[in-house]
Amino acid sequence: MSNLIGTYECKADAKGRLMFPSAFKGQLEESLKEGFVIKRSVFLKCLELYPMDEWDKESERVNRLNRFVKKNVDFIRKFMAGVKKTSLDGTGRLLIPRDLIKFAGIKKEVVLASVVNKLEIWDKEAYENMVDYDPDEFANLAEEVMGNEKTGTENE
Repeated sequence: MSNLIGTYECKADAKGRLMFPSAFKGQLEESLKEGFVIKRSVFLKCLELYPMDEWDKESERVNRLNRFVKKNVDFIRKFMAGVKKTSLDGTGRLLIPRDLIKFAGIKKEVVLASVVNKLEIWDKEAYENMVDYDPDEFANLAEEVMGNEKTGTENE
């Protein structure tokens, strides 16, 4: 799976369906056949949409946790809360389940944003608030997170 690129706005209808952006359809051509997993974000009030092959990798990591450690079981339960399989319908729409719409506070205007190997689904206003940042603060964060990166090495 290649890295996803793009941020697109769309509208959700009363049933929680949104027209999936054609730019993402092109990038996810193989994944469209297998479907997706949609879930709550761990850190933010948005949703995450995983292509099935990426979800398999993520769930493998979670599955390696020792289930005789209470905090691991608590994490797994919360991580998996609201997880659902989904796919695009015949007209290219994605249905967002009502419980997940409520969790993310999605109204009518929606943003789909690429986050390397998955998509985030946001209420537009919440997304705009999230990406409105102070350039100096971001520069400090970038230095802290990426400043010690060694070129050519892979982090896990």
